[in-house]
Amino acid sequence: MQRLYFKYGTMGSSKSAQALMCKFNYEQKGMKVMLVKPSIDTRGDSDSEVKVRSRIGLSADCEVIRAGESFIELYEKVKNTDGCDCIIVDEAQFCTTEQVDELKQLTKFVPVLCYGLLNDFRCKLFKGSKRLVELADSLQEIKSVCRCGRKSTVNARFINGKCVDDGPIVFIGGDESYENMCYWCWKEELEKAKRN
Repeated sequence: MQRLYFKYGTMGSSKSAQALMCKFNYEQKGMKVMLVKPSIDTRGDSDSEVKVRSRIGLSADCEVIRAGESFIELYEKVKNTDGCDCIIVDEAQFCTTEQVDELKQLTKFVPVLCYGLLNDFRCKLFKGSKRLVELADSLQEIKSVCRCGRKSTVNARFINGKCVDDGPIVFIGGDESYENMCYWCWKEELEKAKRN
């Protein structure tokens, strides 16, 4: 029986790079990989090019899935066209609960490896991540370090240089908008923002 894996970490912890390295490993063994990301992640995409991209420069073409679409239908299409021995999902926190349920169903046929954030910038679980924690056969934290040297656990959001804990849940950005921090540095930044 195949398994559902969820590998999670804060921003900048190399989740996308690890997803792309995993894809390379499967393909090096002659297997076909269905690499997917939710449509909400548009970083670096153009009209003609949709890719999973890592901060260290790795990238690969991928399939895109929208909130109302089915992983089962996408798998059937890819399997019948190109073949599929494995599914890798980047930015899995943006998957819907129903899509995660479908990914679990697909483990009857292929391994499914999901990479993503666990918590949003308020330290609350994303819906997709919550369902992955509930259903995954294997959970693995990809660790990264805060500026103080402690383990980072928070995806701190900055607007105009100030740390915030309110606003829209989805706000696509990179290093200019987010910093991975430990809980204590995050609380300190929030307090500093409230004083100023």
